[in-house]
Amino acid sequence: MRIDSNQRVSNLGSRTATARSSSSPFFVGDGATAADSRPATTIAPATSLDALLALQAVEDPLLKKKKLVRRGTQLLDTLEDMKADLLSGRVSESRLNQLMAVLGQAREHADPRLDALLDDIELRARVELAKRGLYPA
Repeated sequence: MRIDSNQRVSNLGSRTATARSSSSPFFVGDGATAADSRPATTIAPATSLDALLALQAVEDPLLKKKKLVRRGTQLLDTLEDMKADLLSGRVSESRLNQLMAVLGQAREHADPRLDALLDDIELRARVELAKRGLYPA
């Protein structure tokens, strides 16, 4: 609280009858408000939305490589499960659908050697699907 002037305070000791009879322990004055009240100012945002969106658009190359490795591992695991199903006598529809779903996802390109390896894995998965009459996009 800021005090602008040294005005003498008077009438502190005398209360009105209505103020004394109220049940509230606080005395409410005559409703005078502060003379120098300032309107609230807006605060500028710490960062702009464009900067945040630009940071989100930048993708970590290591994270991209991990996604590609995870995709290859998922394809190889599904092909391995299909091989086990073939040895038992029948390939389940869920395995074929899982393989088609993984192949249907868009793939990013990172390292040429990793891309070549994933191309070989995807080709093998497509051949297995083609043997069963399923042609993924």
